[in-house]
Amino acid sequence: MRQNPSFAMTDVAELRRIIEHNPWATLVSATPDGLVASHYAVLLDDSRDDLTIVAHMGRPDDLIHGLGERELMVIFQGPHGYISPGWYGDVPSVPTWNFISVQLSGIPEILSTEENLAVLDKLVAHFESALEQPRLMWERPNDAAFVERMEKGTIGFRLTPTKVVAKRKLSQNKTADMVETVIAELDGDGPYANAALAAEMRRAHDAMGAARA
Repeated sequence: MRQNPSFAMTDVAELRRIIEHNPWATLVSATPDGLVASHYAVLLDDSRDDLTIVAHMGRPDDLIHGLGERELMVIFQGPHGYISPGWYGDVPSVPTWNFISVQLSGIPEILSTEENLAVLDKLVAHFESALEQPRLMWERPNDAAFVERMEKGTIGFRLTPTKVVAKRKLSQNKTADMVETVIAELDGDGPYANAALAAEMRRAHDAMGAARA
């Protein structure tokens, strides 16, 4: 991903927020047979305060990626959407796409069986906690034999990135009036309405205003 200084994201707390709210990630490896990509849910390692992540792959995806042997890129996509040139008013302009993306790269550490079970347990708990009647991993009708059998079909890993590229392209190069118009369109009821993207634009531009104050 090409980086522009005006669109760069560097604040670790903000990067963690994007990862936490957008856990469905794309995992990419360059292998002797070419590029391969997989898609898995990823969590921040709650024992760390950096950008270390934990996840798992279903076998044999680990062999396809050469997991633990070569660099893995993990891509998180935040809110994104189409921006019409008509929203900028009667000025020369072209369509664009606003987005947030975070790319973490590094060589993963393979987890032990016990560590992998802990990560799988946390993954289930993380998503089930939003439900009124959560089904946790170790609860009936699951039993230990079932859980352990399922674990054997996966391989867990931890990745502490050695390279981070993050980009937040949210009309930072437009005037304040134009930004407000775009946010209003995204917050409206048109075909390209996108409340999540509008909220991210508001957050980014409020932060820029505070930094200038």
